[in-house]
Amino acid sequence: MTAALLPALILAQPALAQTPRAQTPWAPVDPARMSAAMRTLASDSFAGRAPATAGEAKTVAWLIAQYRAIGLEPGGEHGGWTQVVPLVRTRIGTPARLDVTIGGAATPLAPGKDIYLSTLVPDTRIRIDGAPLVFVGYGVHAPERGWDDYKGVDLKGKVAVFLVNDPDFDARPGEPVAGRFGGRTMTYYGRWTYKYEEAARRGAIAALIVHDTPGASYPWTTVIAPGGEAFDIARTGAADRPVPLQGWLQGDAAARLFARAGLDLAALRVRARDPAFRPVTLPGAAFTADIPVSVAHLQSRNVIGKLTGTRHPDETVMFGAHWDAFGTGVDAQGRPVIRRGAIDDGSGIAAILEIARAFKAGPRPERTVMFAAWTAEERGLLGSSWYAAHPLAPLARTAVNFTIDVLQMAGPSRNVFVIGAGQDSVQDDFATAARAQGRVAQPEAKPERGAFYRADHLPFARAGVPVLAVMDMAGFPDLQTGGTAAGAAWLKAYMECYHQACDAWSPALDTRGAAEDAALVYRVGRDLAFSHAWPHWKAGSEFAAIRAASAAERGGN
Repeated sequence: MTAALLPALILAQPALAQTPRAQTPWAPVDPARMSAAMRTLASDSFAGRAPATAGEAKTVAWLIAQYRAIGLEPGGEHGGWTQVVPLVRTRIGTPARLDVTIGGAATPLAPGKDIYLSTLVPDTRIRIDGAPLVFVGYGVHAPERGWDDYKGVDLKGKVAVFLVNDPDFDARPGEPVAGRFGGRTMTYYGRWTYKYEEAARRGAIAALIVHDTPGASYPWTTVIAPGGEAFDIARTGAADRPVPLQGWLQGDAAARLFARAGLDLAALRVRARDPAFRPVTLPGAAFTADIPVSVAHLQSRNVIGKLTGTRHPDETVMFGAHWDAFGTGVDAQGRPVIRRGAIDDGSGIAAILEIARAFKAGPRPERTVMFAAWTAEERGLLGSSWYAAHPLAPLARTAVNFTIDVLQMAGPSRNVFVIGAGQDSVQDDFATAARAQGRVAQPEAKPERGAFYRADHLPFARAGVPVLAVMDMAGFPDLQTGGTAAGAAWLKAYMECYHQACDAWSPALDTRGAAEDAALVYRVGRDLAFSHAWPHWKAGSEFAAIRAASAAERGGN
């Protein structure tokens, strides 16, 4: 869908001026100013805001100017506005060899067709010579859920092969695993990033996930879209070194490979749903790869402003959104395009700026309030991950992280979505504030997609910080004009532009619904900024134990 089609689906922006601001549900947020910010960020001169490009320099300078104009204090390193984020960019080249040998016969694996590979290790060549392949089920080690797919099997120097999603994703009623991982709601154990991390911790030389569209929530074409390119934060310690080679096996290709080794992958899928499952080595199978890798070391920046608290300056309430998009490229016809990211996540940045203005216009908060614009979210949550590993305020005393990523542009709505519902008490505060706004907070429509594990709040959750993510792609807005049918039409149209050049600014974008969401986040955050209360994770959350370990730093809370 092109931007020219948007007016038929979205209410016109000029209506904004017709309602006195004091009577609007989005006060103190200004929808027109949000639209203007999005227009600037999506303009030609920002060139799609890719990290480590001229577009980044333009974006960072603009953000600093906005923070200064609002009256924020620098919240970055060394008294400045930014935090340097060192990045590594790798790209897999054409393999000199890539195959699996079984019974003395080598079967080539066709890149893009049978297998997709990438690496986060900054080495210029990857060589694996005849490594055993071990099927480790879902690759989950979750003692708190009574689950261990590894059973002590040594993976050093071996290739780990996983199934995607959680062990109970395909479970039938009555199976031992049914409901143990939340049913169709994905946990962090279901994310492909977790599986690669676990493989690295156990010394695997490579990690391959068997693709299936329902479990992954996206087709094979999405898997191969990056073309072998990958980004990571720069790592110095051997302890956090990624698995050398990571990737996916196309589902049918994986089934054929298992069959050649005398194994039935469909039957193994069922066995993997039993807590008694033990890893299975593919008999006589040996994986060999000889692959060149191009490596570039880059530098990007998070942009951070703050308001220092009056009573509890060492306690932080954080608001964040990512400034990056996908930069320039070519479309399917080979024409140059700019992937502008007007909504993803120009809308989030616009909201953060409005929230900052609201705080600055009111009384000084009791806690320090931080406003972060993250880099490289689209490359794997890298800016927020770097901050979580190198925090500029203690994470144990960070009360909450609010993340805003993609707000709807279809006008005022009766609902708003809770991502990862049931995780923490901030979500309950959000639902209460939504009711006061005359709206209802609903769980996301498709929790099996794992949206809770795919935005910049995740690094903070993994560090134990309670979080709230607002992502309007999570379901159909119930619009005041047109109801859920109109909301579904907006979402369908937007998803056709997701990560594409047509995610562009248009005067037809109706930012009033986005402004309602921004005002809602502000109200929840303001209550916490003017209190000494500590939000908490709920029992059963995989992040509760991490937060509990630092309770003494919060006076036992």
